Amino acid sequence: MMKSETEHDRPPRAPLFRWEEVRWSAVVAAVLMATIGIGLAWSVATNPRFQWPVVGQYLFSSTVLGGFLTTLWLTAVTMVIGVAIGILLALMTTHGSPPARAFAAAYTWFFRGTPVLVQLIFWYNLAALYPKYRIGIPFTDVTFLTGSFNDLITPYTAAILGLGLNEGAYMAEIVRAGLKSVPPGQDDAAKSLGLSRRQGLFLIVLPQAMRFIVPPTGNQTIGMLKTTSIVSIVALWDLLYSVQTIYSRTFQTIPMLIVACVWYLVATTALSLIQARIEAYYNRGHTARATTTNPA
Repeated sequence: MMKSETEHDRPPRAPLFRWEEVRWSAVVAAVLMATIGIGLAWSVATNPRFQWPVVGQYLFSSTVLGGFLTTLWLTAVTMVIGVAIGILLALMTTHGSPPARAFAAAYTWFFRGTPVLVQLIFWYNLAALYPKYRIGIPFTDVTFLTGSFNDLITPYTAAILGLGLNEGAYMAEIVRAGLKSVPPGQDDAAKSLGLSRRQGLFLIVLPQAMRFIVPPTGNQTIGMLKTTSIVSIVALWDLLYSVQTIYSRTFQTIPMLIVACVWYLVATTALSLIQARIEAYYNRGHTARATTTNPA
C-alpha cells in the first residue's frame, strides 16, 4: 500500500514575491507616470476654464444626442458598403479574370490615392458636372427615367458615397490579405470534398481568413467613426456639426468640443469591446490548438 503524501514530503512552495527580483527602475517609472497622470487629471478637473458645468449641461442635450445617433448611423452604413465593396474587389483580384483584376486595381489605386475629404466635396458638387441624369437605352432617345442630380446628391448621399466608396478600397486590401493568409492546400481540400470553387471559398477559405480580417476591420470601423466628423463640411448634422452649431451661438467652444470627445470615446470604447469579442470567437479554434501543442 502506498503511503499518502504528507506535508513534509511535498516540495517547498516558491514565494510569490521576492524583493531581490524587483526591478526598481520599473517601480520608479511607474510611480513617476502615476504622479504625472494624477497631476494632469487634477489640473484638468480643477481648471475653471474647461467649464465642466457647461459640459454637463449639454452632454445629454437632444441636439448633441441627435448628432451622435447620426454619426453612429453613418458609420454603420458606410462600413456595410465598404465591406461589401471590399469583398467584391478582393474576390475580383484573387479569383477574377484579367479585366476584373484590372478594374479592381484601378478602383483601389484611385480611391486610396485621393484624400477622402476631396472625394466628399466632389460628390457633393457632382451636379456641377452632370446637372441632370437619364436612365434609358444608350445611344438612343429612349428614356425611362430622368431628373436633376441636385435632388439626388443631398448631404446624406454625398457622405455615404464619399465615405463608403473610399472605405471599399481599403477593405479590399484587408480582405485580399486575409484570403492570401489561408494556405493554398485548403482549396485542394475543398475540391476533394466535392465542393465547387465558390462553395470552397465561402465555406472553407473565408471562415479561416476571418481571423486575419476581423482585427484590421475593427480598426477601420473605429477610424470610420472618427472620420465621419469631416461630413460637417457639407452641413450634415453629425456629432461634430451639432456641437459646432451650439458653440457658434454660445461661444463656448472648449466645453462643447469636450462633449463631442466624450461621446466619441464612448462609441470607440464600445466598438473596441465588440471587436474583442468577435476576435475571440474566430480565434477559439486556434487558441485551443496552441494550448494543446504547448500546455505550458
